[in-house]
Amino acid sequence: MNAVNQVCTFYLDNQMYGVDVQSVQEVIRYQEMTEVPLAPDAVMGLINLRGQIVTAIDLRKRLELPERPDSEQPMNVVVKGDDGAISLLVDQIGDVQQIDMNNFEPPPETLEGASRWMIEGTYKLKDRLILILNTEHAMNVTNNTD
Repeated sequence: MNAVNQVCTFYLDNQMYGVDVQSVQEVIRYQEMTEVPLAPDAVMGLINLRGQIVTAIDLRKRLELPERPDSEQPMNVVVKGDDGAISLLVDQIGDVQQIDMNNFEPPPETLEGASRWMIEGTYKLKDRLILILNTEHAMNVTNNTD
């Protein structure tokens, strides 16, 4: 019997990414944010999530991707970390994929910069790849290497 993993998927710059569904607290539409003075560039602000204050991190900036067009509002993938919940701002939400663990491969050698450090590996689907994000590394906005 093949081991199966569930991955919550989302899109950044037309590329599919995923995180283990068990690390996801919830997925929500864009929320107004309060800016944080002197915060790292990737910290877009704080959101109030039913009384819980959550830091919002722009994954495009963390992964050194082109900026999101001003006309597009990001979506929030709220993930649970060691220090509480963090909102990862993404372009579009995908769905939950059932992934065969036999299709998991290490990150491609062509990944560079922050992406190399934050991508744990890939899953091959019939028509595309899912890049699996290390949420703990993505949340660590003070460092790009481990």
